[in-house]
Amino acid sequence: MKRQLYERATDAYASRPDIRERMERSGPQIMADFELLAALLGTGSRGKDVRTLSKELLENLDFSAGIPEAGALSAISGMGNARACRVTAALELGRRFYGHRNRRISCPEDAWHLVRHFDDRRQERFLCCSLNGANDVMDVRVITIGLVNRTIVHPREIFAEAVAARACAIIVAHNHPSGRLEASPEDMDITTRLAEAGELLGIPLLDHIIFSQEGYTSMVEAGQMEVRHS
Repeated sequence: MKRQLYERATDAYASRPDIRERMERSGPQIMADFELLAALLGTGSRGKDVRTLSKELLENLDFSAGIPEAGALSAISGMGNARACRVTAALELGRRFYGHRNRRISCPEDAWHLVRHFDDRRQERFLCCSLNGANDVMDVRVITIGLVNRTIVHPREIFAEAVAARACAIIVAHNHPSGRLEASPEDMDITTRLAEAGELLGIPLLDHIIFSQEGYTSMVEAGQMEVRHS
């Protein structure tokens, strides 16, 4: 049983047969995001293999607030209209059936599962999960890409969309490509600043999740921050 830690806030990358075999044998859950895109695209384009194309597409999707228009994706070299429409249709179908909106977050493990598909990125991604008064997920956004520090991660960037969406609380998270799960001094500093900003805005920071392909660390569970209430 999960512990209640949060109070409510009111040519393929490999060949196509190899990808199919992996999916049939172990399921799509074990595959990286770019591998799933490679399976969807099927092949690359002239001068660009499907691994490269899928990673370029993934970089574009990481910064999309919602499902991008097919026209925007077709502008990526090697995509074309047909592939762009195929990807957009797949994303929309996934959203309709398995979207994260209204998923309830009651403990750090729930939050980790929400962002863990970013654990294979080679650069740090700082994410913000906005929650409503029942701790249901309203949105998950990539805020920055690159080293996490106080210059790049500013409270105004974190809370801008949360305020606009009238969120009642947020959880932030970032990946450590090195595999480390310990909070750095910079992580501690940013967490303190965001928690203070959240108190002023009435949108409490419930947790900071640090994750990698090795697992995750919750700063609340680690006793490095307190659970805050609205």
